[in-house]
Amino acid sequence: MEQQLKVKVLTVSDGVIAGTREDKSGAALDAHLSDAGWTVVERRSIADGVETVAETLTELCQDFAGLVVTTGGTGFGPRDLTPEGTKLVLEREAPGLSEAMRLCNPKGLGRLSRACAGTRGEALILNTPGSTTGAIETLDAVLDIVPHALELLAGKRPH
Repeated sequence: MEQQLKVKVLTVSDGVIAGTREDKSGAALDAHLSDAGWTVVERRSIADGVETVAETLTELCQDFAGLVVTTGGTGFGPRDLTPEGTKLVLEREAPGLSEAMRLCNPKGLGRLSRACAGTRGEALILNTPGSTTGAIETLDAVLDIVPHALELLAGKRPH
């Protein structure tokens, strides 16, 4: 039986929450993942901040076996605190994933990304940039191995 691929998309942006900016990267991730055969079970937007990210990721991962992708807040701006909030809730970091995501465009802005990746329970959390191109590009750098990672998290494959 084939695994059902579930994903939740979280946009982290003060501008989106204030209504001064359209959530283009969240919409792009939603469409891209749906086209790739994933079922988007939830999509949310929150304000930037360590606490807001940590609290929301904790909620999204509760009793969830699947992928949680964040978009936004991974750069050098003073309110770019998604990695700090993410690290508070991770049980295990997955530096290989975040490194691969940064290396997908070695001459581009990905080198400025502070994004992280890791697990909480049976959920895999991936931070992506807030730009539409950056979010899709970095996600695609690892998306092919995410189903295997989720199977391992669920204990469905022997070591």
